[in-house]
Amino acid sequence: MIELATPLALLLLPLPLLVSRLLPPHRERLTAMRLPFFQQLIEAAGVGAGAGAVVPPRSRLTLAGGWLVWALIVLALARPEHVGEPIVEQRAARDLILAVDISGSMNEKDFPAEDGTPIQRLAGVKAVIADFLDGREGERLALIVFGSRAFVQAPLTEDLETLQALLAQTEVGMAGPHTALGDAIGLSIRQFEASEIDQRLLILLSDGSDTGSRMSPLNAAQIAADRGVRIVTIAVGDPGGSGENRVDLATLEAIAQRTEGGFFTAADQRALDAVYDQVDELAPRETERLSYRQRRALVQWPMGSAVLLGLAMLGANALGARRGDHS
Repeated sequence: MIELATPLALLLLPLPLLVSRLLPPHRERLTAMRLPFFQQLIEAAGVGAGAGAVVPPRSRLTLAGGWLVWALIVLALARPEHVGEPIVEQRAARDLILAVDISGSMNEKDFPAEDGTPIQRLAGVKAVIADFLDGREGERLALIVFGSRAFVQAPLTEDLETLQALLAQTEVGMAGPHTALGDAIGLSIRQFEASEIDQRLLILLSDGSDTGSRMSPLNAAQIAADRGVRIVTIAVGDPGGSGENRVDLATLEAIAQRTEGGFFTAADQRALDAVYDQVDELAPRETERLSYRQRRALVQWPMGSAVLLGLAMLGANALGARRGDHS
């Protein structure tokens, strides 16, 4: 499809007609020869005396060519463009961060798989997260892992294949044996600072109580709430455990409440699958639709045609004048 980027330029089309009607013709002084007995000469020749100022006539072909050149120039000023078919992209209007506890307690093999077989806690969580990521096409996600310290395993990205690969390489103890919930929340907040999207969701999975954060989890949650970050906390540990192996349900629930998020417990893989379904209900995935068309300028065609036609007319006029001189 052809469109004009500046169609108002077409208003210039009648400009030469207005100029010819409103402005006087161009005058040029020529040398003349005075003849005695001029009246007798023209009577003898049988002709009449013409006006002193003469507008040289133009052929219809010359006028048509001139108008065509002008029309091509105006068309070039209107900037014709070839507009392609609309290309539609659909993007998620939210950013999501997964913060996964990889402290030493995640090595416990008491997490029931779908068939009931107890497996390593982290292995069970990773399997469910991998399925969760498969349905996030077009959404930006980040992966943060934490133990004694919190680290960015993958920054916010739409490259989910790479994120899946980095998740698969994550092992228990890589970030230290303890649990730093507050540091994980703080690091997530810093990741969101680079985002211009309003909807920001942090999913925090932990099986222990905070033991080594430089910032308390509740203070970090309040900062997150002030900056528009919602936190969904998921407890995957044993509330009846002891020491660092005991999941702190009260703290995880308080974190979720301060950010108007959600708090869930997941005792096995099926329960964790159900939690992710509830997460989408709690914070529906918003999308934005982007549509654009590829545009290719065509100005060179009318402008080039005008130049070639103008040169052809000048050449024809010069050739006609030369023939007239020889005749």
